[in-house]
Amino acid sequence: MTHVRMARDAASRRRPRILVTGGAGFLGSHLCDRLIGRGAQVVCLDNFSTGRRQNIEPLIGHPRFSLLVHDVVDPLPASLDVDEIYNLACPASPPAYAAAPIRTTLTSVLGALNLLALATARNARILQASTSEVYGDPEVSPQPESYRGHVDPTGPRACYDEGKRCAESLFFDHARMLGTRIRIARIFNTYGPRMSIDDGRVTSNLIVQALSGADMTVYGDGTQTRSFCYVDETVEALIRLMAAPGDVEGPVNIGNPDERTINDFAAIVRRMAGSRSRIVYRPLPVHDPRRRCPDIAAAVRLLDWIPNVGLEAGLARTIAHFRTELGRVPAEREAVA
Repeated sequence: MTHVRMARDAASRRRPRILVTGGAGFLGSHLCDRLIGRGAQVVCLDNFSTGRRQNIEPLIGHPRFSLLVHDVVDPLPASLDVDEIYNLACPASPPAYAAAPIRTTLTSVLGALNLLALATARNARILQASTSEVYGDPEVSPQPESYRGHVDPTGPRACYDEGKRCAESLFFDHARMLGTRIRIARIFNTYGPRMSIDDGRVTSNLIVQALSGADMTVYGDGTQTRSFCYVDETVEALIRLMAAPGDVEGPVNIGNPDERTINDFAAIVRRMAGSRSRIVYRPLPVHDPRRRCPDIAAAVRLLDWIPNVGLEAGLARTIAHFRTELGRVPAEREAVA
């Protein structure tokens, strides 16, 4: 073996081997991109229930990227050897988890158990992508990590809300009982390119409607609020949280504290899309949160992180993505016909 090859093999061994579950999804695929760009070896695990192969197509064939088609509900391959795990595996859009509520709960709970077992066995650090939905329809705003939430455990959103809450509990019990090295990120609304046309969340719904000339649907009276964080910034925060030195004792909110009413957001989308769509109002879904705004003091202190991409700058890139996606749909239909 030559000295050059020995040096190359040694460098390869030093590269962190990182598992990203849900890696073909919107957020997961951006995370895979960033980790590959940082020199890591990445194993993308996805069952493609909501993830899309096109999201990771540019990475297929990369020498440091591999795809494992697998469902986290099922036991993981015993041969899987990793240094870090990002668990992003779970339907995140309301239509997706409403269509499969039992499976959504199982993905959150059994998926967490399987991945925690792997992390414990391999002494790997593991990050759980939790959600602002653990706060439910909050009575406190902005929501700090210390707020315990206002969640209905039997409602139509409970499969997602309570599934994520239970996963957090499992993570902390493993840390306390088994010494598993954990991180919890409570992710608020994230948007950007690679969102699906049928994603079902407010950003994709309004942009697709505006670009299509359809009525733009606002639920309730539009005074409810959301906070929108551009995907690149959410990914950066996740990587910083995983790498944070020492113990991070609790969950960390990841989101943009720029709180907007849905009425304001819809008006911005319509203007930026150059649309003449009408804004129409429909009844507010059951338990739809009336306020959503993160307190990110912990992220600022622990991660030296604060989002800097303005809403209009991020929306410009996201609207361009959806223009391309909408143009691709008729072409695909013609190809099939």
